[in-house]
Amino acid sequence: MKLPLRVVLVAALSVVYATASQAQNWMEPYNRLLGKYVTSSGVKYAEWKNNAADMQALQAVVDGIAKESISGLDKRQQLAFYINAYNAWILHEALEKYPTKSVKDALFTFFTSKRITVSGQQTSFNALEKETIRSQFSEPRVHFALNCASRSCPPLNREAFSGPKLEEQFEKLAKGYVNSEKGVKYDAATKTAQLSKIFDWYKDDFKGEGGPVAFINKRRSSPLPADAKITYQDYDWGLNEAK
Repeated sequence: MKLPLRVVLVAALSVVYATASQAQNWMEPYNRLLGKYVTSSGVKYAEWKNNAADMQALQAVVDGIAKESISGLDKRQQLAFYINAYNAWILHEALEKYPTKSVKDALFTFFTSKRITVSGQQTSFNALEKETIRSQFSEPRVHFALNCASRSCPPLNREAFSGPKLEEQFEKLAKGYVNSEKGVKYDAATKTAQLSKIFDWYKDDFKGEGGPVAFINKRRSSPLPADAKITYQDYDWGLNEAK
């Protein structure tokens, strides 16, 4: 039996609205949790771990991320979703391990094992970052949006990422990081710049902007001089716990 066009359109719109509703179902509690437990100095893991209702709320967030369909999203919305997925799952897994001094283990299995599910696919943090976020979107500023639950990571954003706000969010985070000592330490006396190890590990990602130093100077209030000696800071894998 051939269905009337109006019935088909209503059914199609119902699917769209259901998808949007599903996203809203985990985005709202995720934003609430970020606002409650994330600070400029880190995450209040102990307080979060001791709140059973909020632990269940985070479980619901990652369950929603696991089931989310992104087929109807544009590229910016997809990128925002994947960054939220990475960060929300990191929080979930860090809290599972808490109390701990670091999420990193000797063989980096925390990041390489397939311990998370994103949009129906079982994956690892490493694969999600490398094979999806970095490979498919070619956006160097993701390095200041992704948080690996470690002290040397750029601070976790206190608001979920969204497609319409993504450009603004990226620039704010990138500027904040390169103007902080965590991102760039400059000694004028020796003309030495100690950059975050991120700019060494992922230097190829910044080629489109002329390399790490060009990227930094575009956003830094006091640009590094052309003759600055570039070195890299040790990376602190200690848990990014608020003190």
